[in-house]
Amino acid sequence: MKLGNKIILVVISIIGLYAGFLIISDLTTISDKISNFNTNFIPLIFLLVTTGMLVLFLRWHLLLRNAKIFIPVKDSFLIYTAGFSLSIIPGKVGELIKSQLLKSKFDIPRTKTVPVVLLEQLYTVIGIIIISFFGIWYFQLGVYVFSFFLIALIAVLTLISSRRLFDKAIKFLGKRKFTSKFVTPLSSSYDSIKDGSRGRILLFSSGLSVIFWFIESVTVFLILMAFGINDIEFLKVIPTYTTSILLGILSFLPLGVGVVEGSLVGFFSLQGIETSLAFTVVIIIRLFTRWYPVSFGFIMLKISGGLKLRETNDT
Repeated sequence: MKLGNKIILVVISIIGLYAGFLIISDLTTISDKISNFNTNFIPLIFLLVTTGMLVLFLRWHLLLRNAKIFIPVKDSFLIYTAGFSLSIIPGKVGELIKSQLLKSKFDIPRTKTVPVVLLEQLYTVIGIIIISFFGIWYFQLGVYVFSFFLIALIAVLTLISSRRLFDKAIKFLGKRKFTSKFVTPLSSSYDSIKDGSRGRILLFSSGLSVIFWFIESVTVFLILMAFGINDIEFLKVIPTYTTSILLGILSFLPLGVGVVEGSLVGFFSLQGIETSLAFTVVIIIRLFTRWYPVSFGFIMLKISGGLKLRETNDT
């Protein structure tokens, strides 16, 4: 299936999902809730989300330099933000398009860039686990999800620290049909992944990831305030939001669509927010934190020539 058809299929599915949310919540009620949204918060919300994107770009650029990949900052930014667009496609295609663009524009081997993409995912999880810890005791339901991901992260870091254990894990994955296709790229990426997950780059990348998730949590807090919801403490917003994101990651769905929204609505409802209002708040949160970057990414993808590149690869 061509990229364009995949995108159309996913977008239609997501629109259908959101339409279902709206119908369940009663369109009239939703309209009333949105009319109460304080638009004075919008410029600050956009500023925060954009700042978060820049923080992630800085992490990307540092990881490239650590991997001895030196390209102009302008091109690096264009390629990185283009990846936001395809994050709506299952299978992390949106992340791998960056490797393809680097290969196409600068003839950099994918064996050097794929590890950078994998490290990004690792640091994303490290960042969300660290920031979740500071508010986890304010949201007891999040303790279980936090603990699961913490154990999984420790296991991954242990594998990275030992070539012998890493090779055993690769051998195990090779026996599974679903994961066998990842064996070759993972096996050849061990040294790069290990080098990118220790020392100063570990400290800087983890720190930037924490800053990103902090900014996102502040964004969610401001959206709640814009709706006049002032009785949920910021330290409670952090684990509430990050737990829903972790559940979305666990689902392996693009952007965790459906899982993030549904769990976050449930979590807000448990904290005393009316269900119809919770649906409205969650949709607005997702529009700002995920669909704004995706839309921006499509513009960058078009400018970078990524759409043409993918169409060529599909033929």
